[in-house]
Amino acid sequence: MITIRRANERHHDLRGSRELWLTFHPHAPATPLADGFGALEMLNESRLPPEADIPPRPRHDVQIITYVREGTLAYEDSMGRLGVLRAGEFQHMSFGRGIRHSDKNASRTDWAHIFQIWLCPTQVGLDSRHEQKRFSAAERRGRLCVVASPDARNGSLRIYQNTLMCSALLEPGQHVAHELHQGRSAWLHLVHGEVSLGDLVLTTGDGVGVSAERAVSVTARAATEILLLDLDCTEGAVRLQHVERAS
Repeated sequence: MITIRRANERHHDLRGSRELWLTFHPHAPATPLADGFGALEMLNESRLPPEADIPPRPRHDVQIITYVREGTLAYEDSMGRLGVLRAGEFQHMSFGRGIRHSDKNASRTDWAHIFQIWLCPTQVGLDSRHEQKRFSAAERRGRLCVVASPDARNGSLRIYQNTLMCSALLEPGQHVAHELHQGRSAWLHLVHGEVSLGDLVLTTGDGVGVSAERAVSVTARAATEILLLDLDCTEGAVRLQHVERAS
């Protein structure tokens, strides 16, 4: 089964020159994707002018993977941790209740292009921790490079969720496929470019959920960048997501 969220269907939040696109928006009119996709709670894209910040995060247990595509992002939390993420770097952060955190464009002159993926935790009362790593263009070119996983495989970021996150950079005509095991689903997001997924053509900003299929198989029609999440979409994961939102 294929569930599509076109780029122009995302919630667009424009505040001054700062732009934010929400693939899943819980306060929008009810749609099959209003509450996310299984364990994937949110997938947000931000374009930040110099020194602009990202809106504050909710104070419930959450795991967030941040990807800086362009520019630099400064972060700081109430536990005294601070630092900078640069283009090509990915970061995993987990938050328990009551932890305050902020992100802002670290540059006084350049814009930043940021993606943030929020994952529903498999338990409440998470320890607050973070980890960041650069995955070069060479590592991601022409293949699905694992950037986050529950077992830190292949040097990826370790997350507290039965989820794999991959990144790929594809040239026109290049093809990648990812097998889906029983009980697994996937979310594919087009960071940039154009791909064919079966009979579908997806372009920049489009997203698609894939369930009850054997694999996700895409062919680039232009220079393309994708993010792919292999997800546990079991009832238990979704139920915990709703419990957290309601509390």
